[in-house]
Amino acid sequence: MPNLEFSWTTGEGLKMFGQGWEPVTDPRGVICLVHGLGEHSGRYNHLAAFLNASGYVLLAFDLRGHGKSEGKRGHSKGMDALMNDISALLEEGKRRHPDRPLFLYGHSLGGNLVLNHTLRRLPKVAGVIVTGPALRPAFEPPAWKITLGKIMYNLFPSLSMSNELDRQLLSHDSEVVNAYINDPLVHDRITARLAIDLLSAGLWALENASRFPVPLLLMHGEADGLTSAQASTEFAEKAGGLCTLKIWDGLYHEIHNEPEKEEVFACLESWLKENETGNNPPPVPGRD
Repeated sequence: MPNLEFSWTTGEGLKMFGQGWEPVTDPRGVICLVHGLGEHSGRYNHLAAFLNASGYVLLAFDLRGHGKSEGKRGHSKGMDALMNDISALLEEGKRRHPDRPLFLYGHSLGGNLVLNHTLRRLPKVAGVIVTGPALRPAFEPPAWKITLGKIMYNLFPSLSMSNELDRQLLSHDSEVVNAYINDPLVHDRITARLAIDLLSAGLWALENASRFPVPLLLMHGEADGLTSAQASTEFAEKAGGLCTLKIWDGLYHEIHNEPEKEEVFACLESWLKENETGNNPPPVPGRD
């Protein structure tokens, strides 16, 4: 499983860290992954191993303010900057394997961003995979934090707060939870601007789900205590026939890190092979 690293510099001068894993054989397709809040791309080594064995390249990067990428921890100056970062990742995938189907994959915060990117930027991808998207939280955030975030959104957008995530709800596997807790590249920070942008973008995606333009595999743990599985169900209902929804009974937030992960991976592989039709899907009647 050859590992590669790449980087780019944003318009604001931030150096972004990216890495990839490629199969030893000619790849079937390229998957570009966007990770969740507070974590980093290095936590997806095992997913990369599975995808490589199935013939797929996995490319990923650390979001600004995360992992090995530069920027204040848990901060972004706005949604456009995050959308641009995802576009840069997709360009890397196209550059490396221009003749292979390109897929976009997002988890949690990354799921929110990937859905928004697909709706707003209309990238030429063969399909999108999203797991546990942060469309709405599964818990009620403290009202005072939401109020403070809105007040500080323009006054002091980089004001940093705890993201309030209960790490025990990531996975039933205690080794996964302990590794997360002890990972020096993991943090629990989110700033006023990113928090409010995330909440607003989730609601916007739900309101515009009927315009989703490409095949979508949307998976969520039924027992996810961090992000709302009901919101994913609502998105899928509005997205219609292009969306394949899978709610995994009893699973927590990181379905790719649960004891049942092999079943999750098998579902992912099956969907990928059904959607290797290229990066220019035909228009869907009734969708702009």
